[in-house]
Amino acid sequence: MNGRVDLHIHSSNSSDADFSPVALLQMARENGLRAISISDHDTVGAYPDALEWSDRLDVELIPSVELTTLFDGREFHLLLPFVRWDSRTLERILATVTRARMAEAKERVARLRELGFDIDWDEVILKTKGGPPLGVSIAQILIDKGRKEKLPSLKKYYEGTNRLFAPYFFYKDYFLEDGPAFVPKRTASFLEVLDLLARDGAAPVLAHPGAYFERATREDLAVLKERGLVGLEVYSSYHDPDQTRFYRAAAEELDLIATAGSDFHGRIKPHVIFGQLKEGTYRMVEELRTRRRR
Repeated sequence: MNGRVDLHIHSSNSSDADFSPVALLQMARENGLRAISISDHDTVGAYPDALEWSDRLDVELIPSVELTTLFDGREFHLLLPFVRWDSRTLERILATVTRARMAEAKERVARLRELGFDIDWDEVILKTKGGPPLGVSIAQILIDKGRKEKLPSLKKYYEGTNRLFAPYFFYKDYFLEDGPAFVPKRTASFLEVLDLLARDGAAPVLAHPGAYFERATREDLAVLKERGLVGLEVYSSYHDPDQTRFYRAAAEELDLIATAGSDFHGRIKPHVIFGQLKEGTYRMVEELRTRRRR
């Protein structure tokens, strides 16, 4: 049961992350982590190569993915530790989600162009490594350009105290429902994904339930538990102490496994330092393993 873990880390296979899977495993070893879970946005591109490096570096790697889904009109992110990353069911779901996210990203770029921002689709795809670009990835491209060219329209994001969380401030200003570049979500249903993946080996966990775009309630969690959710990411870089206490109590009440994930990305989240998550313990891994769907 001993050893620290981090069950939510992103590799360069995500459009908004920087480090290769091998680099993450090396960092995990240097930081004394017993196990990590690379959970990229809507892709299992880290596998199987990362599993081979896991054996070489003697750091346990738990296959996973962070699926972008919809629940009750909100974007909910579903983590799937222990999922069979090469299953045909997951492959079909990922293809569906990728098509939806690509269409969403294209429309976001088009809306930004209509608003007068200097950005185009080819540029976005090139700078996000060809995968479906997240809203914060698009924002980062614009902010970098604004800083380089000293654009007044983006000054609030690349100067002063806003710099640390600039892509997220831009996202809230432009991409949320009341924003001028808002695009409706078209991705997969959280509940449908839970049902479809019932026999793919995963232990489904709701990522960062207190995030500003999720705001999961106790009632939401009860519904999701009834449909097959087994874990709740209680310890997250998205949560303040009050949220952590709330979701820890909800997990205990609903018999959900409380998990810990830093949501480490790299440059886009400079406040999230690799290896600094203290709450993750190997007991979480063991508990998730016992509730895997066979």
